[in-house]
Amino acid sequence: MTLPMGRAMREVFGETVSELANQDQRIVMLDGDLGSSTRGEIFQRAHVDRYFQMGIAEQNMLGVAAGMASVGLIPYISTFVAFAVIRPLDQIRVLIAQPRLNVKITAGYAGLFTGRAGKTHQVVDDISIMRAMPNMVTLSPADDTETAEVLRWSATYQGPVYVRLVRDATQHLFDSGYTFQFGAAVALRDGSDVTLISTGAQTPRVVDAAETLAARGFQAGVLHVPTIKPLDVQAIVQAAERSNLVVTIEEHTVIGGLGGAIAETLSEHRPTRLFRIGLADVFGQSASNDDLLEAYGLSANRVADRISALMTSGPGRSGPAQPISTEERER
Repeated sequence: MTLPMGRAMREVFGETVSELANQDQRIVMLDGDLGSSTRGEIFQRAHVDRYFQMGIAEQNMLGVAAGMASVGLIPYISTFVAFAVIRPLDQIRVLIAQPRLNVKITAGYAGLFTGRAGKTHQVVDDISIMRAMPNMVTLSPADDTETAEVLRWSATYQGPVYVRLVRDATQHLFDSGYTFQFGAAVALRDGSDVTLISTGAQTPRVVDAAETLAARGFQAGVLHVPTIKPLDVQAIVQAAERSNLVVTIEEHTVIGGLGGAIAETLSEHRPTRLFRIGLADVFGQSASNDDLLEAYGLSANRVADRISALMTSGPGRSGPAQPISTEERER
């Protein structure tokens, strides 16, 4: 069974931050000339006096956000991940993270889904960067419902927050009764053969992959990690104990991302055989979402096939597992 499609995270972003601003006069939005793409324009229409068009000057935009936070405002950032994290990284580090200012870096167009903009706009190492930065909370919601919940929570937190959002509609995972709990992983499915750990918009595809694996006779547990920093160590260890085999799946590089975080956690607290699926130290390409998922082995079917092969690989199963290689990706 394939999960149904939900609403685009960017639509939820514009609407939710606008609703938050109705309740809190301190909330402002700074846009890097991309409001029509990120749907920051929704906020602009609702609160034109608190919408600041900063132009294509992202270093300056993050610096201004820091200044606003220093006088009690709560700035939300509207631009792509490529321009919210990579270009102004020094400003984030020195002006926001070090003094722990209350800036919300709510960046859209994360991962592979950048609307055919190509590798210049595809950022697949942002989790690695932001989770390594002191004082920076790092969040990656799975669908429209969780996106709204995460954004609402962010307004209550005093300090810098990075929220990783994707461009297009994602599969709908959570119903309206779902409540985001900061720092908590979410167990979505039980299974004793293998534990699948994922984050963000990749998680619904992993749930679909688990259904496929069940039809093939493999019982896969699924753990969703919306809060990448701080990590829910207890939930990860308990999940590993149930299966003794963990596979991480992420629409992100396997170097320093979710797979790296899980590997660090298990190596310290509960050494467990671990296999990582994600981008193997490569840049992205320009193509449709479905084609990119297939190319990088992240579609539900490709994930299920890879894990099936792992589970039936015989005597070689005890060897070290590696992410999908460039050569395999191109086949």
